[in-house]
Amino acid sequence: MSSMTPIQNLQFNQGSSQAGQQRGNVYKGRFAPSPTGPLHLGSLTTALGSWLDARAHGGQWIVRIEDVDRPRTIAGADQIILQQLKACGLVWDEVPVWQSQRSHLYEAALEQLVNKQLVYSCKCSRKQIEETLQESGVILESHEELVYPGTCRGKLHPLDQAALRMKLPSQYVMNFIDRMMGGQFQNLNSAVGDFVLRRADGLFSYQLAVIVDDYLQGITHVVRGDDLLSNTARQIYLQQCLGYPTPSYMHLPIVKNDAGEKLSKQTQAQAIDIHNRESVLKALNYSARHLGIESSELIESKTVEVWLNKAVLIWQVKLQVRNYLHK
Repeated sequence: MSSMTPIQNLQFNQGSSQAGQQRGNVYKGRFAPSPTGPLHLGSLTTALGSWLDARAHGGQWIVRIEDVDRPRTIAGADQIILQQLKACGLVWDEVPVWQSQRSHLYEAALEQLVNKQLVYSCKCSRKQIEETLQESGVILESHEELVYPGTCRGKLHPLDQAALRMKLPSQYVMNFIDRMMGGQFQNLNSAVGDFVLRRADGLFSYQLAVIVDDYLQGITHVVRGDDLLSNTARQIYLQQCLGYPTPSYMHLPIVKNDAGEKLSKQTQAQAIDIHNRESVLKALNYSARHLGIESSELIESKTVEVWLNKAVLIWQVKLQVRNYLHK
């Protein structure tokens, strides 16, 4: 059940988006870690890529702590992440914000969607959804996102006593251009289904929170790992429904372990060592190699500041080459 597909001379029903709308000529990017543990080589690589892209464009770079899923949050992890970023020279341009302190903003956006009759309540449990899909012949893979079959669409459950889902139009295809991955498309109905905006426990979904924050913080460029690529189409759809501009998206290849798994807390990824300059430079050089900007100039750098200055110049050249090839 493929989620995102490269564009290859396909005809689209609807939903074409103009990714990359900017507010004036200002570039503003962000790194938005979830505080489920300290930074490891995978998350550092994403942070570095987003920071370099912002600096190479002469733009701003901010940090947002995405702790909207509070049960997964580990106490103190946010401060460790901020310390790690500082030690690696990845300094932000605005005071960081925490999603857990912004629920009123997500509630206001949700109310707009409710008023547009784009939301309905759902009392289905994950197990019930799985059973419905299996009964219809769908083969479920482990850890695969469940495509909601629309069981509660016609039911009138009170909005305050259930999960709230986005009501999608039928056969809605979204296409967009990713700066790294090229043209992409996704049929939201077959790949995602009516997705959750607010959970039954009252917590807002990542999908809603992230687009509200990107809009209110003036984000023009989103640079993140390609494990989030499949979220992009529904986020663009939400932006369109709320009248928000769509940022430019760029998804970087994620770092994997020897077993081909994404580096994460679940796969025992080790926290980056920031106790001495040599360890920090080693981690930065690892990330540079993964991002395709490894060079002897970087390896020979003696300080983090010098390393980052050189890395920005290399990233600028990389951007110029990519832009030339795509003309």
